[in-house]
Amino acid sequence: MKYYKLNYILILPLLTFLYSNPVFPETTPNKMVIGDTSESIEISSDNGFEIDNKRHVMTFIGNVEAVKDDITIKCQRLELFYENLSGNNDTEEEGNVKILEIVALEDVRISRPDGGLAMAEKAVYNKKDEIVVLTGNPTVKQGTGSMEGSKITLFLKEGKSVVEGPAKAVIFPKEEKR
Repeated sequence: MKYYKLNYILILPLLTFLYSNPVFPETTPNKMVIGDTSESIEISSDNGFEIDNKRHVMTFIGNVEAVKDDITIKCQRLELFYENLSGNNDTEEEGNVKILEIVALEDVRISRPDGGLAMAEKAVYNKKDEIVVLTGNPTVKQGTGSMEGSKITLFLKEGKSVVEGPAKAVIFPKEEKR
């Protein structure tokens, strides 16, 4: 008889838990903010991310979105190469990283609020030189104009673009009002 009472004592709390409406935290996409507030980049992905401190690379997978200032990068895979600043024995730098390069892969779309849009299969952003190299059917659109080639290099500091390989540009000159 004691055996049956013991089972009821153990089962009753379990049934109460299963049939109640427990509150669980909402699941949100994996998100990480990298850098200090002035140089921060916010990255989110559907399938998580991996940090490899030996190679100094963070890898984000699945519907990745990276936002920095007025630039948004969307892709399927993003690799962020960094320098770990906490190795300098400076307590103020503890946990901080310096972004060296960002590699966006698969269905890459880089947009700006002014209507600029760059699309490619691969985009490599070099932070030091402020250069973006687009490959894999790259196209850059600004307003009604566009340019295509096998490789497009955007020199962000100089406001200059170089299109290599077989290239195509569509330009709509602005008509002057009379």
